[in-house]
Amino acid sequence: MPGVGLLILLVIGGATLCVKARAAGPAAVFSALAVLFIVSTPVGSGLPGVVSAVFSAVDNAATPALTQGQGTTTAGVGR
Repeated sequence: MPGVGLLILLVIGGATLCVKARAAGPAAVFSALAVLFIVSTPVGSGLPGVVSAVFSAVDNAATPALTQGQGTTTAGVGR
């Protein structure tokens, strides 16, 4: 897979050109291909695990703030 780096650069360039031309559909396709090519390389193989860890950390940090006021009542509000 020595040519995958060139493919990654080409799809990133294609996505950039589509964004500048305001073509959202092709830009999304090129971006999805770029992510697919990056994840398929040995360097990017750990990327899904890192993204999962980041989302897990954000979820763990946000959960107390989201569930903190659930025990209170709102009687009389809006009267």
